[in-house]
Amino acid sequence: MSRVKSALEKAMEKMESIGSLSTEEREAIRDSDNLRILLASFYKGELSKDALWEKMKDFRPTLLKEAQMGMVNSLRLASLPEEFHLRCDGILAIESLKKTPRISALENVLASIGKVQKEYQEIKEGAIAELRQAIETNPQMRMRHMKAADGRTYPMAMTVEEAIQTRMAEFLPEHEKRYETLFTRTLEKLLAELR
Repeated sequence: MSRVKSALEKAMEKMESIGSLSTEEREAIRDSDNLRILLASFYKGELSKDALWEKMKDFRPTLLKEAQMGMVNSLRLASLPEEFHLRCDGILAIESLKKTPRISALENVLASIGKVQKEYQEIKEGAIAELRQAIETNPQMRMRHMKAADGRTYPMAMTVEEAIQTRMAEFLPEHEKRYETLFTRTLEKLLAELR
């Protein structure tokens, strides 16, 4: 049976492997770590887009792209609008630091992503509102059948919220799949624009 390594042993092995890295590799690791810390501060709202720009203006082009890719990869279909706009501001601020910025192309793709997110949320909220109205006016929609231990089924009333959740559980997977596909395609366009 093999012995499980302790956290200390794993850390020591990692330190040994770092010692065998070239100067450039160590600098790249350090730069990536600094970039992650900087982006975390930006995401938490501790840095404005202007402060982010100021801190990144002397970064190598590869780090600029790494930062943008990290922001793009953190975008989600159901992100809050504030989170989405924060990442858009960051992506565009970093783009302005490049030798040949493509700001208008990125703005167009980001606007498309925002439209997909907004449409997804509006359809979801509309479905919930319609369901609520239908369930409140038709008590039969609040009934579900429960199977007893003896094999017989019995009707059981749900609250309006439970009925909405049950019906939305049927609707959401298809809705989310459709919009996730659209969202992913649009993200791919954004990634293609980042050079």
